[in-house]
Amino acid sequence: MTEAIPAYELAQVNISRFQAPLDSPQLKDFVDNLDPVNADAEAADGFVWRLLSESGNATDVSVFDDPWLIVNMSVWRDTRALTAYLYQGRHREMLTRRREWFEQVKEAMTTLWWVPKGHRPTVAEAEARLLHLRAHGPTPYAFTLRTSFPQGSAEPVPGEVPNGLGRPV
Repeated sequence: MTEAIPAYELAQVNISRFQAPLDSPQLKDFVDNLDPVNADAEAADGFVWRLLSESGNATDVSVFDDPWLIVNMSVWRDTRALTAYLYQGRHREMLTRRREWFEQVKEAMTTLWWVPKGHRPTVAEAEARLLHLRAHGPTPYAFTLRTSFPQGSAEPVPGEVPNGLGRPV
């Protein structure tokens, strides 16, 4: 008997508000590490897709019509694959330095949701999911790694996010 092929993949969006212009000396280390971190993601087990503009990254993609926001959006096989990438290696190192480059905000800036296999989410879709999470907390429509939902379920699944790296909703 063969194992069923999942009908869904995991979409994630993460937005951040810069403390300084992208071309400033303050953000140089962040900018210098974008390509290597993105290459690590693309080589990671379970990576499916990431948002790119014609520039080859997403630093010039507008989100919420705010020029001080940067968006990262990708699709993964599942939450395990995304978590494995997020909290190890170069990405973890950059994540621990995020306060050097980005404002600390109180509202949710990251959300996850299931998409049909092969679907590539739009920025408008990501904005809607993030606003839903902010208004309603984690639901099957928009959730977090700390409170995730399996495909087709309304029951939350507790996630494991290393202390100091995740942000509560």
